[in-house]
This record gives sequence, structure tokens and C-alpha cells, in this order.
Amino acid sequence: MNKPLCAVYAPYETYSGYGSRSRDVIKALIELKKDEWEIKLIPCAWGNTPRNFIEDNPEWEFLNEYKMEGMQLPKQPDYWCQITIPSEFNNVGKFSFGITAGIESTVAPVNWVEGCQRMDLVLGSSQHTIDVLKSSKFQKIDERTKQPLGNIEWTKEGKVLLEGVRTDVYKPTKSNFNLDGIEESFAYLFTGHWLNGNLGEDRKNVGLLIKAFFETFKNKTKRPALILKTSSGGSSYMDRDRILAQIKAIKETVKAYKLPNIYLLHGDFTDEQMNDIYNHSKIKAMISLTKGEGFGRPLLEFSLTGKPVITTNWSGHIDFLKPEYSTLLPGELKNIHESAANQWLLKESKWFNIDYGAVGNVLVDCFKNYKNYQQKSIKQANYSKENFSWEKMKEKMGEYLNEFPTFAQPMELKLPKLNKLPKLEKVK
Repeated sequence: MNKPLCAVYAPYETYSGYGSRSRDVIKALIELKKDEWEIKLIPCAWGNTPRNFIEDNPEWEFLNEYKMEGMQLPKQPDYWCQITIPSEFNNVGKFSFGITAGIESTVAPVNWVEGCQRMDLVLGSSQHTIDVLKSSKFQKIDERTKQPLGNIEWTKEGKVLLEGVRTDVYKPTKSNFNLDGIEESFAYLFTGHWLNGNLGEDRKNVGLLIKAFFETFKNKTKRPALILKTSSGGSSYMDRDRILAQIKAIKETVKAYKLPNIYLLHGDFTDEQMNDIYNHSKIKAMISLTKGEGFGRPLLEFSLTGKPVITTNWSGHIDFLKPEYSTLLPGELKNIHESAANQWLLKESKWFNIDYGAVGNVLVDCFKNYKNYQQKSIKQANYSKENFSWEKMKEKMGEYLNEFPTFAQPMELKLPKLNKLPKLEKVK
């Protein structure tokens, strides 16, 4: 009997957050359904991020066994899985489901809502993602008469599929990563892309973090370092030089005779290298002043070290960061600035605007009273490991897959083989 065909369209070959999410989902899908389904993978790009992750990481080469040859599917898939932003969702299969990290603000674009409506099921990385996509409604207007034709909204099914972290990779360990060039013994770490936006307006709020760090520890005798694992989306020398120039421009706005050091980590790293970085003895805490996250994968990964996580109190990462175990900074929702707005982040929508004064207070307090923060963060590590592992994600995905409809498969008709009749001869 033929197996149902499941086609997966995803950027699983890329160095990106969606690439990591795709690989985790595909691995779970293969382990859950490889004996029941025929699984085919269709790779796609993700912005300008490099597409050589599988080549650089031999443990993932098994995915090549499932990669579809050419671009033509042998038949309509019984199940179509698409791991992208919702505007790209297409209903290709008899049952189509989309997986997305979703949105970082309070309103999703209209084409995202329309994309969700095209699918039979959408799985979002966080409750924030599902809530925003469900609450984003638009009025459809007749272009000729300018009369309202009804609402554009997502009315189909949506569920949360957490982004489980691989606890066999991300875990406390003795780090061999070389940070000898960093003279300080106490460093804060930031991980994330530095995207468009004026100072204090880019989504990850990297510029404001740099400014706050300089202002907080300027002219101090004892001061920590800040390590930025960042880029603007690429890993080229030009990208690195651009980031260094942006840091220098902010530094020149701070009037002081002595400023703390900021270090840049630039380039592509394997999961194992990132875990080494997280666990290095000089790195004491992760800090992110993010304005919004669909999930916030690096925050979850770092939390497994048992070191403090300091970030904002809104959006996707609130699913796994407990306020009693982590430091969640206050603020308010404000409109996205036009310098950061784009086709996905609408300037009519809002995201988190942090209380600037609280940032400096926490930076100083964590530096001076580190043990108080570490006692809480160990509890966060245990919570993350028990509730947000890759195994937990696989378990939840298995529950959803078991609810999928089944489709009759064509059977090959095998007729019995007929024996050859004996030859008749005329009797003489």
C-alpha cells in the first residue's frame, strides 16, 4: 500500500532562527512518522542568511536523504507543511498546516491573516503569536464602490507548538571557547540581529542597550564588559565593519573620560559553539532589551546554563521565562517608529518600549549582587529543561499529528499470473 505523502517547505538549510526551528520540527516529524508517511523536504531561502548549515554540521546530513530531487512533486501531497512567515502560506496539500514564529508587535499585516486563513491549521511558536494573529482584523473594501464587503480575519484553527531546545546540546558544561581577548571577568551577553531603526527603535533595541551600558558604567573603576553576538543578517566583513561603525557612533555620543569595553562576536556559529559561548566563565548573564519576540529562542537556550536572564516583560518569551526566576524589565507599549516599520512591522501597531531608568539599575545591581540573581536563575534552568525541551515539543507535535485527517491511498492492482495454455495439435 502506498504511503501518504508529506511535503515540507522550509528554510532548514539556513543559518537563521527559522532554520533552527525548521530542523527541529523536521527531525520530530521524521521520528514520529517516517514509517507511516513518505516525507519529502523542499528547501527555501531565508532572507540573505547563508544556506550551508547542513554542509557545516554533519549530524544533520541525514536530512539530505529526504530532500526532494527537482522541484516537481510526484503528486498532490496528502499533508503540506510550510515553515515560513504566514504571508507565504499556500494550501498545497489535501491538508495543509503552517508553522510560524509569528509576529513581534500587536497587529499582524493583512496578508499574514489571509495566509493563515488559507491553511487548515496554523501552529505558532507562542501564545503571543496566536493571540495577535487571531485579534488582527481588517475591513475589506470594494475598490469600485468603496463599500465595505466584510472582515478579513483568521477563523480557522490555531495552536501553540513551543520551540523546544535540545537539552543534549544546550546545557551547563565547561567551556573551551577562546575569549582570552576579553580582559574583564564579568561580561553581559547579547545575542540577536541588529536590524533597521533609529537609536532605541530597532526591534532588538541593540542601540539603546549599547547607550545604556556606556552611560551606566562610564567613569567607573570597577565595570563589566558587554559582548554583542550580532550582525545585520549577514556574516561578511562588510557587515562586521558596519556593526563596528554603529557602535563607534553611539560611543561618541557619551561624554566621559573612561568607558566600559564592548566586544563584538561576528559570524556563524554551530549550536555547540553557541553553547560554549553561553557557558564561558566570563559570561555571567544574558541581557536583551527586545521590543518584541515571536518566541525568543536564544533566551531559552541561555536559560539552560543556570545563569541570569534579563529582558523585557512582554511577548513570546514570557511563555517560558518566569518572573520569579528571571528579571523582566518594565515598560509600556508604544507605536513602532517609522524608522523600524516595514511590510511586516506596521507603524500603526505597537511593541514594547522599555523603562530606560530600570535598565541601568538592573545592570548595576546584577554586577554587584550577582549571587542573588544566580539563585533564581538556577530555578529557571530547571523549569526550561522540564517544560521547553525538544522532547516536549516532539510530544506536543505528535498529539497534533494524531488528530490529522487520513486519506485513502491508491492501491496497485495485481492480477494473478495466468498459466500458458498448452498448444493444440490436429490428430492425423
